[in-house]
Amino acid sequence: MKMRKTIDSEAGVTVPPDTNDVMVLLVDDQLIIAEAIRRVLADQPNIDFHYCSDPADAMVIARKVKPTVILQDLVMPHVDGLALVRLYRADPATQDIPVIVLSTKEEPAVKREAFAAGANDYLVKLPDSIELIARIRYHSKYFLNQVQRDQAYQALRRSQQQLQEKNLELLRLSNQDGLTGLSNRRYFDEYIEAQWKQAIGDQSPISLLMIDVDDFKRYNDTYGHLAGDDALKQVAAVMRQRFLRPTDLTVRFGGEEFAVILPATPFLPIQSLGEKLRCDVEELAIAHRGSSVGECLTVSVGGTSMIPQSTDTFLSWIDRADKALYQAKLLGKNRVVMHGQDQSFLAHAAQSASATDSA
Repeated sequence: MKMRKTIDSEAGVTVPPDTNDVMVLLVDDQLIIAEAIRRVLADQPNIDFHYCSDPADAMVIARKVKPTVILQDLVMPHVDGLALVRLYRADPATQDIPVIVLSTKEEPAVKREAFAAGANDYLVKLPDSIELIARIRYHSKYFLNQVQRDQAYQALRRSQQQLQEKNLELLRLSNQDGLTGLSNRRYFDEYIEAQWKQAIGDQSPISLLMIDVDDFKRYNDTYGHLAGDDALKQVAAVMRQRFLRPTDLTVRFGGEEFAVILPATPFLPIQSLGEKLRCDVEELAIAHRGSSVGECLTVSVGGTSMIPQSTDTFLSWIDRADKALYQAKLLGKNRVVMHGQDQSFLAHAAQSASATDSA
């Protein structure tokens, strides 16, 4: 049974419900009680009345009509009213809806059981009409305010989440190289400062690879800058695939120069990783007619590894890797040189490379 009382007295049309509408669901097996309550509410503005005579249908109807308050009879055939109250409280769709228990008993023990089951209020039927309406409006107002607060909170949480996601995206973009998608020099400086401090505190090795594309100016002059950009992207992709640890940071250092920070990585693995990266780039087989090394695009790699002490600076550490890269270039390019390798060997190799170039 359903009756809508929100009638415009002048136009004679139904006024759509708003957020202040009260929706009453009465669950009672006695039709005479339902009729009495219907009459009490009949002339009340903004109150809808729904009646359920079969307690077995109470949960289904409650989910459907979404009442702002439930009037629940305590004693019905085959069903304990308190059992229904517990069902309301156990169901997410009805757990917050206020429940006013209607009973013929005024006993304190019965009231205690009702409140323990989850009832919000207790009335002996039939209550005075003024009191009934007041309690219905009070509990409905509280419930509607709670719903509105929850909705506002959820909307705020969504806005905060969206703002956080946008801020994270802006932060990611501010730390990312626009061409290659690798980290940029700005983030390199921030990251190395943090990792350097941790390496000193943990007394763990930290390694750095500096990578430079060989004869890249000649590549641009030969194939154009768009082709050069594409070549840099391919080198960056190889780097991402090679260095997969969460702590490894691949960086476009500037122009055709790249870098990789590898925390907790000692000398021998870093040398091997540098050689694997060099081979990876060579295996791309990117044609380079202007190369002084061969027919394909290649890279030179310089690296260093150390366990830093409190007196060491990461600037000197970067300088070591940069000097190793310079040695790799001096020795003929397309090779890996680690800072700390036998210097007499490097000097001899450099002289041999220079003689070869002169010839």
